[in-house]
Amino acid sequence: MRSTVEHMTPMASTETHLRVLRLLQANPHLTQRELADELGVSLGKVNYCVKALLLKGLIKMQNFGKSRNKLGYAYLLTPSGVTAKTKLTAEYLQIKMAEYEALKREIEQLKVEVSTLPQRGASR
Repeated sequence: MRSTVEHMTPMASTETHLRVLRLLQANPHLTQRELADELGVSLGKVNYCVKALLLKGLIKMQNFGKSRNKLGYAYLLTPSGVTAKTKLTAEYLQIKMAEYEALKREIEQLKVEVSTLPQRGASR
């Protein structure tokens, strides 16, 4: 379900940009509406993100004028877009690995806590 208020924190923005770049690299003909559906975010957020990626020069929009479909656009990653996607992927992986390690530590701590709790149904 989508939030009516979507805040773009730096991490959320980075993650959204990476996800959009990955989707567009795999399928440049996705519409903004399809991107929004795929990402589970609002169309406005996707529009904002696509505009930012266009301004940064990470993607370019190509119009297929001879297409019968008036919305015959493709979003293509530029060479700097491919480079940025690779960098964002590496950064995102580091963040997720750190989160994973922290979660593993928390799970181990919870296991220890649970093992020291009195057993339910034990006689008093």
